[in-house]
Amino acid sequence: MAGKIKRWFLKLPISVWYLLGILMLAILAPWVTPYPEDAANAMHFEARLLPPSSSHPFGTDALGRDVLTLVVFGSRLSLITAIGVVGLALCIGVPLGLLAGYLGGRSGSIIMRICDIFLAFPPLLLPIMFTAALGPSLRNAVIAVALSWFPWYTRILRAQVLTVRSQPFISAARISGNGHGQIMLRHILPNTIQPVLVQATLDMGYAILAVAGLSFIGFGAQPPAIEWGLLITSARATFLDYWWTAFFPGLALFITVLAFNRAGDWMRRKMNVPESL
Repeated sequence: MAGKIKRWFLKLPISVWYLLGILMLAILAPWVTPYPEDAANAMHFEARLLPPSSSHPFGTDALGRDVLTLVVFGSRLSLITAIGVVGLALCIGVPLGLLAGYLGGRSGSIIMRICDIFLAFPPLLLPIMFTAALGPSLRNAVIAVALSWFPWYTRILRAQVLTVRSQPFISAARISGNGHGQIMLRHILPNTIQPVLVQATLDMGYAILAVAGLSFIGFGAQPPAIEWGLLITSARATFLDYWWTAFFPGLALFITVLAFNRAGDWMRRKMNVPESL
C-alpha cells in the first residue's frame, strides 16, 4: 500500500508539486522566512529599497521590509481568498444547478434566468460595483467575485444533470422508493460533479488573479494586510527604479495562476472530462 502511494505521488505533475510546496510555505511562513517580523509591518528605513542580495534574496521595499518574507506571507491570504471565492461559488452554484437540472420546467427556467442576470455583467464589473457599494475590503471582494462566478457552476452541473436524470439507474432509484433529495444527493450528484471539480481547480488561479486585481485598484485587501495584489500596487511608485519591489510578487502570482491551470488540465485528463465543458 505504501509503495502504491509513493508511486502515485511520484507521478504527480510539477504544477501539483508546486502548489503543495506553496501551501506548505504558507503554513510554515513564520518559521521559514528570514524576517517574519516584517509581516507584522516592522519598518527598517535604513534598509529601504535594497537590491537582491544574500541577506535579502528578493530585495527590500520602500519601508525596508524583506520582499521574500512579504511574498511568502502574501501567499497565505492569496490562497485563502482563492478557496473562499471558489468555495462560496460552489456552495451557491452546485445546489442551484442540481435543482435546475432535476426539476426542469418552469422552476429550472427561473433558476437559469437568475443566473443569466449575473452573467449579463462583465466578470470584473459586478465585483467592482459590489465592493464600491459596500466598501473596499477583502471579504467584500471575495463575496463579489463568487457572486459573479457561481452561474458557471450552475450551468455546467445543470447540463450534466439533464443527461444523467434520464438514465435507467435513476428510474430504478425512484422505483425503490428513494425521495427526491436522496436521488439528487446519492445518485445524481456523485455522477455529475467531476466537471465542476475540474472547473473549480482551474478557477482557483483566476480567483487569485481577480482578487489581486481588485486589491490593485483599491477594492480588495487593504493595508496592513499582506496580499500579492496589494504588494504590487504598493510598489507602483518605486518599481520603475526598483524593479524587484513589484517583480517578485508579480512572478509569484503568475506562477501560481499557471500552476492551477496546469493542475486543472491534469485533473481533466485524469477524470476524462471533455475540454468543451
